[in-house]
Amino acid sequence: MSTSAGWDHPRTSFYTDHYELTMLQASLHSGAAHRKSVFEAFARRLPDGRRYGIVAGTGRLLEGIANFRFGATELDFLARTGVVNDQTLEYLASYRFSGDIWGYAEGEAYFPNSPILIVEGTFAEACMLETYILSVLNHDSAIASAASRMVSAAHGRPCIEMGSRRTHEEAAASAARAAVIAGFDSTSNLEAGARYGIKTVGTAAHSFTLLHDTERDAFEAQIAALGEGTSLLVDTYDVEAAVRTAVDLAGHRLGAVRLDSGDLVDQAQWVRRLLDDLGNEDTKIVVTSDLDEYAIAALQSAPVDSYGVGTSLVTGSGAPTASMVYKLVSRTDDDGNFVSVAKAAKNKASVGGRKYALRKMNEHGIATAEIVGVGRRPDDDGNDRPLLQQFMKNGELVPGWTGHEGVLRARQRHADSMAELPPVVNRLQRGEAAIPTIYEEN
Repeated sequence: MSTSAGWDHPRTSFYTDHYELTMLQASLHSGAAHRKSVFEAFARRLPDGRRYGIVAGTGRLLEGIANFRFGATELDFLARTGVVNDQTLEYLASYRFSGDIWGYAEGEAYFPNSPILIVEGTFAEACMLETYILSVLNHDSAIASAASRMVSAAHGRPCIEMGSRRTHEEAAASAARAAVIAGFDSTSNLEAGARYGIKTVGTAAHSFTLLHDTERDAFEAQIAALGEGTSLLVDTYDVEAAVRTAVDLAGHRLGAVRLDSGDLVDQAQWVRRLLDDLGNEDTKIVVTSDLDEYAIAALQSAPVDSYGVGTSLVTGSGAPTASMVYKLVSRTDDDGNFVSVAKAAKNKASVGGRKYALRKMNEHGIATAEIVGVGRRPDDDGNDRPLLQQFMKNGELVPGWTGHEGVLRARQRHADSMAELPPVVNRLQRGEAAIPTIYEEN
């Protein structure tokens, strides 16, 4: 399968844990493997002090589930290492997920115990997806949740994702995708641009300036190659001298200067005055250098035009995982009737039963609660918003959730969801979830 950009997806069946296949083998032995089952992915709590989370990774996940197959290479490994027996190998050889998947739309806000993803199929089909589902959703949702806070702190000023050098090469592309879904303007990562149709940006690093005999030589070369509208990095040596040189060479058409060190608030203020005094009122100021949502908020009073964010973004800004879990909540008995099941362990309890969810809204269209119906759809007052969307039906992808189209759809969903949440979500101070999660049972 390919994205809209034509990128092929590898088989994903080994992005899983050993015990999922041994569970499969044991359930095939007991005869329970083919019981219809409902699994649910959810987070028991938000990262400490966070008021909301953002769902991300769903499009990538769906593409991966469509490619969750066991070919000759995988089967040979399992046979050679004795992970499973011949009966299980025979089952895996023809495996493909043929059930239904529902969930919160990518880009949607979520809260503690929101039923973010619901997987319906046989136990054998659904149990093997646990690790893959959680690895994708936990990583991408952590990045999107951090990115959303940064975008909120930026108050409309563009944010650029540039954290590729601070994470695994595959995680870098996924992080860029998640950041753009949560409102980032662009990325420096070309792989993300090619796979998902995301805008990529970039000009030069300090090494380019150091390569040349003088800063003027470096700036002249960059302007000649990239045009006067380029962004020049001005803190390799002396910032004031660099700004004056940049303006002297490019004139009022100079696109931007980038500041990557020092007291960014103070520096941005006097650089802005200097640019204006030199007649470059339209030249923008881009700041980078270990930014996070708090640094971005501190720069709100400074004349900054855009922010480049790296390390804090791709590591979730202190919350590198969304801590989601994947639990069996319902399955059929020997008579084919569904029964609710739930884990009762202290501090890790789950709520059994197939869930349905809606966001309750007040008369002004502002969300007041997350209502989760257990075994039935919650009552809708007429202006409430159902949250569960169908992503797969009988093992086939529902169109519109993957590829570049999925990214655009998720980006819009994020913007719309944030607009309907109470203003407290924009506070960076620690606090409780912005809205409560309320269960409605039969």
